[in-house]
Amino acid sequence: MLDQLFFEVYTKFKLHFYQEVLTRFQSREASLTTVETFCMESIQAFGNPTINEFASFLHISPSNAAYKVNSLVKKGYVDRVQSPEDRREYHLRVTQKYVDYYNISTAYVKEVMDRIERHFSPADCAKLAEILSVISKELMPEVELPDTSEADR
Repeated sequence: MLDQLFFEVYTKFKLHFYQEVLTRFQSREASLTTVETFCMESIQAFGNPTINEFASFLHISPSNAAYKVNSLVKKGYVDRVQSPEDRREYHLRVTQKYVDYYNISTAYVKEVMDRIERHFSPADCAKLAEILSVISKELMPEVELPDTSEADR
């Protein structure tokens, strides 16, 4: 029962995102492919990774990662930023164009979270926050996100 409810909530978030994206692109072709969207979400989550860090996380070759990044740069969703510490190294930074695209999803998450805070008691919200924290930090070891301090490189 719990797994079905979790899938239902997760699916509703995804479907809302798809509805919003497709509505916005109804009169023109979407500029990100599905795979590119996955790549962008990974870059966003990792906060300015290098191409090698990006490739390593996705378990793809550096050359494949470079190909995908080049396409995203051409479309204006990613910038390459030279590292001040090691001038040979470049970090990937999402552009405002992608932030605007990504906000389609985050705005709805924020809206639902606001509804949760209005509907449930502060104690219930605190318990939900505790549960989500444990899920993220302890029960999903396969996906390690960088610390916030790393994401601000």
